[in-house]
Amino acid sequence: MNLVLIGYRGTGKSVVSHRLGVALRRPVVSLDAEIVRAAGRTIPELVQAEGWPLFRDREEEICRRFAAQDGLVIDCGGGVVEREANYGPLRASGLVVWLSASPGAIVARIGGDSQRPSLTGSKTFTEEVEEVLARRTPLYQRLAHVTVETEGRTVDEVTAAVEAHFRRASWK
Repeated sequence: MNLVLIGYRGTGKSVVSHRLGVALRRPVVSLDAEIVRAAGRTIPELVQAEGWPLFRDREEEICRRFAAQDGLVIDCGGGVVEREANYGPLRASGLVVWLSASPGAIVARIGGDSQRPSLTGSKTFTEEVEEVLARRTPLYQRLAHVTVETEGRTVDEVTAAVEAHFRRASWK
């Protein structure tokens, strides 16, 4: 059984996945890092050169490859929910946990990060987060087995909450 983390960028997936990997003694796979490694380019470079649809094609391929494995902690990119084709493989591979936070908390966490390409183009960063999160929230809800709120919680608290859900689920 895998442990799959989904959620908008800046909700803590990367740091929590690494802590869970240590706690659960499992390898951690970042789907975004795997896409970058396979392409030999950063995500902003890929999106600029190929556009979002081809990036999502790459993401779907990587998602299927790692969802078919077992015993992993999988850190999904925030947009993995944009392709319904990812839902079946991820849900079938193990427990899918949505790390959730409000737009305000997300903006406070990642507002100055230039390594993340714009998802909407000409909007302010806050407007972009609000718009994309509003569109994706029902998708995260549909894909996830469990939701863990990250706002107002430490990384240790979020990690403990996810680990508790996983330990309960892995005995079913």
